[in-house]
Amino acid sequence: MSLNQLIEHCKTNDTKAQEKLYRLFSGKLFSICLKYSNNYAQAEDNLQDAFLTIFEKIGQFKGKGSFEGWIKRITINTALQRYRTEKVFNIVNENEVEDFEIEVNGDAISLDYLLKAIQDLPDRYRLVFNLYVLDGYSHKEIADMLNITTGTSKSNLSRARHILKQAVENYTLNENIQSL
Repeated sequence: MSLNQLIEHCKTNDTKAQEKLYRLFSGKLFSICLKYSNNYAQAEDNLQDAFLTIFEKIGQFKGKGSFEGWIKRITINTALQRYRTEKVFNIVNENEVEDFEIEVNGDAISLDYLLKAIQDLPDRYRLVFNLYVLDGYSHKEIADMLNITTGTSKSNLSRARHILKQAVENYTLNENIQSL
């Protein structure tokens, strides 16, 4: 069965088709949920909620654009929904934003350590970092998604990068000390 046929069957609430669609995309969507959740259990809840929304709104998908892109956007919005109602963001003046890059030697630091460092960021920084750096959203799009200003988005990205830069420097320093 092709993806288009599977989608059409899901539009008729065919539970077997829904199960196949879930099995096809749950791994990719769960990794997105992990990026935007505080922990594994919350990511599982977000994945379940995302699929409920996908199946509820699948009739709105008209075949224009990528289906995978459509379900990824639903998944991200589902995971972000809990942050929209909480006050996790502080509004800042856009002129206060400092921008810098993090240089990482891929051989010197493990991917697991980087992922853990990102996961350990405070919610407001992790969300903006993931949306901007990993998912390619603009500051305007992030501001609209999270009901914040573009200045707040830029500030939170800057602060996330600063924290990650410190984590990378500490990791590198510890590795150098251990190799002595």
